[in-house]
Amino acid sequence: MSAEAAQPLSGTGPTGSAAAPGRRRSRARIDLRRIGRAALLGATAGPAPRDRLPDAIRHVAEAHRAHHPDADLSVLRRAYVLAESSHRGQFRKSGEPYITHPLAVTLILAELGAETTTLTASLLHDTVEDTEVTLDQVREAFGDEVTYLVDGVTKLEKVDYGAAAEPETFRKMLVATGDDVRVMSIKLADRLHNMRTLGVMRPEKQARTARVTRDVLIPLAERLGVQALKTELEDLVFAILHPEQYAATRALIAADALAGDTLGAVADQVAGVLREAGIAAEVLVRPRHFVSVHRIHLKRGELRGSDFGRLLVLVAEDADCYAVLGEMHTCFTPVISEFKDFIAAPKFNLYQSLHTAIAAPDGAVAEVLIRTHRMHKVAEAGVVALGNPYAPAPEAPGDPLTSARTGAGAGSGSSVGQGAGIGAYAEDGERADPTRPGWLSRLLDWQQSAHDTDTFWTALRADLAQDQEVTVFRTDGGTLGLPAGATCIDAAYAWHGEAAHSCVGARVNGRLAPLSTVLHDGDTVQLLLAQDAASGPSPQWLDHARTPAARIAITGWLRAHPEAATPPAAAPRQPADAAKRHGGPDAAGPGSDATASRVTLSVESFGRPGLLADLTEAIAAEGATVAAATVDPPDEQRVRHTYTLRLPDAAGLPALMKAMRDVPGVYDVSRARRPADPGL
Repeated sequence: MSAEAAQPLSGTGPTGSAAAPGRRRSRARIDLRRIGRAALLGATAGPAPRDRLPDAIRHVAEAHRAHHPDADLSVLRRAYVLAESSHRGQFRKSGEPYITHPLAVTLILAELGAETTTLTASLLHDTVEDTEVTLDQVREAFGDEVTYLVDGVTKLEKVDYGAAAEPETFRKMLVATGDDVRVMSIKLADRLHNMRTLGVMRPEKQARTARVTRDVLIPLAERLGVQALKTELEDLVFAILHPEQYAATRALIAADALAGDTLGAVADQVAGVLREAGIAAEVLVRPRHFVSVHRIHLKRGELRGSDFGRLLVLVAEDADCYAVLGEMHTCFTPVISEFKDFIAAPKFNLYQSLHTAIAAPDGAVAEVLIRTHRMHKVAEAGVVALGNPYAPAPEAPGDPLTSARTGAGAGSGSSVGQGAGIGAYAEDGERADPTRPGWLSRLLDWQQSAHDTDTFWTALRADLAQDQEVTVFRTDGGTLGLPAGATCIDAAYAWHGEAAHSCVGARVNGRLAPLSTVLHDGDTVQLLLAQDAASGPSPQWLDHARTPAARIAITGWLRAHPEAATPPAAAPRQPADAAKRHGGPDAAGPGSDATASRVTLSVESFGRPGLLADLTEAIAAEGATVAAATVDPPDEQRVRHTYTLRLPDAAGLPALMKAMRDVPGVYDVSRARRPADPGL
């Protein structure tokens, strides 16, 4: 439940105060000071009876049971007792008992639907770092899985966040995330609570923490699909780094709240249409969070009431989503340019939804999100909603949650510390997390190839700055997920790895295209690789490579082959007398394609030694002679030859073209539209 959702997380800071009258309100903000007092009282009055939970953790238990009715709460009780006793006497800079921090972090995750293992580790996430509790003690009491998560978070906390250490800091964060995404889930919730309470810090400390959050943690939250955390973090950073713009945006939202509920009226109309159509659906108004309103304001200028939120339509089944879409496009005027189908083609972070926009009779244009309840859970909580990725459970057919986890069950957490290793490790001993998104696997691959932390940091920042992804189809039936703006060079390295060093061209949607071609959603790409293993990329490739994988691989190859940094001189055009030497003494000047025995052919090939000699030999073997020939300067290792040939018989043209295509390195031979050298 994001800051933008109809039911935001409790205590959403600057976002939660902006909801318009009549919209569904969030639950009352939980008083962490009261929780702290309850923790202190529990410490002085002695432990709670074993058959009931301490008052301080009751909010966590209620939120957890809302998502996991059968969860074993005794594990949480034991974790809280250990955390409270370990942190007893410690206080935050705000003056609150320190135990309020792990409680708040755990409550954030519980409201997102995290399973018991994650919540247990969250309660204990600071014990090993800040108290005398050891990992061995955690393992003995809670098992290997909880210990692994606590250790992962502890390692992140030990890393210096100073500017000089940032590259290595986030390399470690990335590795920790890849080993188990639940580690990063706890870290993100930890950062959210720290950002909520950042007001007690010095302004320079606030700004430094906000910048790190903006540059790395928010993009990571986006890529893990945890929109609930991402949107609130964005608003908190916005308030710290841009206080004047934040105040102006807050005033706009407050003014809209007093002006009337424009979207509420449209929501009522939509609900009525769906009722008449017999479609069971819940129609909600989803207020935009502060940063979203600010972006819309910058884009559109003066805002209308419908710009301050979107409609959210929740249904039971996938098919119902399309039924809703049909009714809305029939009964309202659709804005076709706003339609996007993320159900058929989910985003890289597991997000699924239909997006559209409609114009109501009064002219108000409302953006609409249509999704199932399960899709909504994933949209808000991302990988957190996937539960324990290592708990075996049968896969429910068609369920986007279980299918995304490759058969991993939601996990109630009742077996914390038992059977945790089932399916958790690959044969080489590394954890194999089935919830790991494709982008994360790619990042883990290239971070291992980075030669230094500066290269890693530059590439990471560039990758995280990409907030959109395109899907392109491979000719072998597979797909590639690439950041928006990626080129054929990026596709080559994503598909072929280091073998892409020998890539010399591409076909996009069946047509030859330079490697610098930008790919778009739905394109089909075929990469053309040279047979010569010694081939390598040119320095110019770096001008068109967008992904870290491509840039790091190219840079590494160029470092290992410094001679490649100096491109060879362009091949000169072959004069007519040279063509005669290749084609024989009877070669003549160019003629017209209209003559049957004279033809001009264009040859596309890879650049390699001896290619020209092999081509002229193939031409001569078919009984043809060269009247003229030109060779264009090489372009990204591709060479274009143009030959004007004389054939003894026009019927021999197909065999001649086939023979030329069979020459190693040639990948296309076609009729040219004009003679090779009109100046002769």
